[in-house]
Formats: sequence, structure tokens, C-alpha cells
Amino acid sequence: MQVSPVLEIRDISRRFGNTQALDGVSLRLYPGEVHALLGENGAGKSTLIKIMTGVYQPDSGQILLDGRPVHIGSTLAAQRLGIAAIYQEPLMYPDLNVAENIFIAHAGRGPFVDWGRMYREAEALLAQLDVRLDVRLPARGLSVAAQQTVEIAKALALQVRVLIMDEPTAALSAHEVEQLFAIVRRLRDQGVAILFISHRMEEVFAIADRITVFRDGRLISSAPRAEVTPEQAIRDMAGRSVEQLFPRRHTVRDQVLVEVRDLSRQGAFQGISFDVRAGEVLGFAGLVGARRTDVGLALFGIAPADSGTVRIDGQLVRITNPRQAMRHGIAYVSEDRRGLGLSLPMSIAANITLPTLRRYLNPLGLLRQADEIATAEAYRQRLAIRAPSVAVEVGKLSGGNQQKVMLSKWLNTRPRLLILDEPTRGIDVGAKAEVHQMIDDLAAEGIAIILISSDLPEVLAMSDRVLVMREGRQMAIFSRQEATQERVLAAAMGQMYDGMPVG
Repeated sequence: MQVSPVLEIRDISRRFGNTQALDGVSLRLYPGEVHALLGENGAGKSTLIKIMTGVYQPDSGQILLDGRPVHIGSTLAAQRLGIAAIYQEPLMYPDLNVAENIFIAHAGRGPFVDWGRMYREAEALLAQLDVRLDVRLPARGLSVAAQQTVEIAKALALQVRVLIMDEPTAALSAHEVEQLFAIVRRLRDQGVAILFISHRMEEVFAIADRITVFRDGRLISSAPRAEVTPEQAIRDMAGRSVEQLFPRRHTVRDQVLVEVRDLSRQGAFQGISFDVRAGEVLGFAGLVGARRTDVGLALFGIAPADSGTVRIDGQLVRITNPRQAMRHGIAYVSEDRRGLGLSLPMSIAANITLPTLRRYLNPLGLLRQADEIATAEAYRQRLAIRAPSVAVEVGKLSGGNQQKVMLSKWLNTRPRLLILDEPTRGIDVGAKAEVHQMIDDLAAEGIAIILISSDLPEVLAMSDRVLVMREGRQMAIFSRQEATQERVLAAAMGQMYDGMPVG
């Protein structure tokens, strides 16, 4: 007996001004199936989610629930139909407890709350997910993983039939991802249809039963996971082969630009020693908790080292704050775009010139706006930032374009050492390829680059050498030829591979 789709999207189109966000796309979601949706930023994934959850209305096409046409006029209407979504950043009420957050969407429960019943029902919903959590705890103290679990329990409380998960693993550790996947599989086994959206290819192939690819608002392919390879999915998403994602030329020069010896910070890392040459990409690899980011923060003066030495061009330098680091030609592109990287309400131009604002002031201290715009426009073209003008607010850009603005911001400081911390996290395959090309181009210009990334294929493909850390200690430095996936993982786990030396 053939199972019918619980939700079917038929020939849905949606236009925003001159942009055709969706162009006649169709999708079927079946009960008890994890359906992965892949696509670059701008492929139409977010627009489809918002149509499915009642935020947007389609210009044409149909949505069918159990084979019958439905109109989803609001998020409340979507919830009543059993359609719910959880996002990368859970929508929690921090001052309410876990149980209150689970049942916050319930209307018509009367003027009085049966607290005992609410706590029991909340515990029962979490038990369905095989999760133990104190339902009386305030949401404010929960980890992102725990908040997402509460969001899933909230969906169960609304008798969810279709659960949309939009980049749910972006802020989770590997262990938390496994826990989330266990919950996803449990929901699947309970008959929930799950639409899973992620830029992490390995996760998609680990959890999905079917994989669909969008590109430029159109459906490109849809097939069972067993019939799709990662290379094929990438080619469908980006319109290019996987080999083009990691362009790397050998551009290392003889000049040692930066020498680090026995760098340590109490409680974070100790005994870190390495050199970086002009035009070299030195990759930092390691598992969660390796403290690679802490080394980058120390070099940029955000969290200075307690001991050890840093030399630039052979001269001993002292770096206790970012301003000193910038004076010595060091720039740091943070993995935290929102917290440490960008001011989202400000324009592209204002963000790019922020660290070097004094360059754009006249003798009276007033902004030379034409000069600021000219600089920003040059970077917009150089890095192919997709925006109609540099006056656009950064918060309105896609993740990949925000990343390019942040790169522009620090390239405008004219760095000699560029520290890139997770430069492609949370951006799509096409934007990753563009960032990788930029890294290669910058190295060719003679800039020394430290690449900190949890994406091991990225580190191996883009680095001239790879430094491996484990729990704040330096385990090994491998040349490009020596740096195989097996050796790097073995060092990251504290087990040397093939007798490769430490240091």
C-alpha cells in the first residue's frame, strides 16, 4: 500500500519586486520521512518555509494537506494544521520556565492554570523524546541544544504532523548533534514528516531519507538518499563541481612573518609554538574543546596570553588589546558574526570602515562620506557582495554576504596576518567556494593566514600546513603532504598516527 503525502507543495511561485524567489516548485512530505532540502543562500528555502508556516502567501500554486487544498494565512493557522518550525536560534521566553515555554502557544486553556497537570504533561512530552529536563527550570539558563529540545516538545504539544528544522545544528557540538539526531529519528518513527535544512553535507547524508535541491528558486533534483552522492548534491546546488570548491595555489614565500613561541593562557591553552610565512595558510584543526579560537583571540589581544612571545618580522611585540594587534598588521575575522563581527543595523559601508574610521574624517572630525562609500563600493565589487548598494543594512543580507562584509571590514585594515575563525560556518556551498577563492587570492598577495575551522576537508584542502590542538595543547604540525584525515584526527584524539612527531 502506497503512503500518501501528509503535505504537498504544488507549483508554488513567489516574487519580491524584481526577484523571483520561487518559480513553480513542488515538494511532497511523507509521514515518517526525513526530507532534506539543500540549496545556496537565495535558492528559495527560506521563502518556502515562510509560505509553509503562513508568514508569506504564494503568488500562485497550491498547498495540500492530506490531499485537500488548504490556505495557511498565518503562523497560528499553520500550527492548527500541525505545521511547526524550529530554527537555528530557538524562539524562547527566557523568563518563563520550560513547561510554560512548551505550552505558551496554547490558547483557550481558561483563566486558571493547573500547574501540576502542566508540569506532568511537559514531562510526558519530553519523555517521548527520551529527554530528561527539569520542567521548572527558567529557559534563560538552558543551552541551545536544550532550548531546541523544548521547541520540539512545544511542537509535539501542538500535535505536530510536519516539523520544519532550519539549520538546527549550526550552534551545536558534535555530541549535541548526535542527541538531536536521536530525537529526529524518534519523531520520524512516530510518523512525523520532517523537513530538514542544513549546509552541513555530512549531517544531511547521516539523517535524511530523501534529498531535494533548490537553485535560484527552482527545484533542481529530488531523490532518495541512496541515489544521491555528496558530489552530485553539491553540483546541483552550486552548478559547479566539488573540485572547484577548494582552489589552492602554492604561494608560500621564504619570509617568516610571524613567530609564536610557548604562548600560554591559564585555563585555556599552553605551549603553543609555530611560524607563519608570507603567503602561507596555516590551518588550525582539532575537536570540540581544542581551544583553537582562544589562540586566535590571544593573538588579536581580545583575551591576551599570560606568557610566551610573539615576533613580527623578527621584532618582539606585545599585544594586550585589538588596537595594538591592528597596529602590528593583525586582523581577526570572528566566527561570531553577530557578537564580535558586525553591527547588523548599520550599513555595509559603515561596517567596512568601522575599524579604520579615522581615515575617513576631515580635520573638523566630520565623516568624508564620499570616501567611505568609494572604499565600500570597491570591496563590494571585489568580493562580489550581493546588495543593490553599500547603503543596505548588513542585517538584511544573507549569511554568505554578511561574511564577505566582515572580510572586507578587516581587509580594509590592510593586514599582514589575517586570522579567519570558522569563515564558512553557516553559509552555503556557493558562498563557501567564493570565500575559499578569496583565501587563495589573499595568500597569493603575500598575506599570512591562520585558518581555524571545524570543517576538516576545508582545513586539509586550503592549508599549506596544519597545526593540531587537543584540550589547549599543541599535538602536531603536519605539512600539506603529511596532513591526511587519519593523521589529523589521530593527533586531535591524542593518538599519534604512523609515528608522526609532535611539534
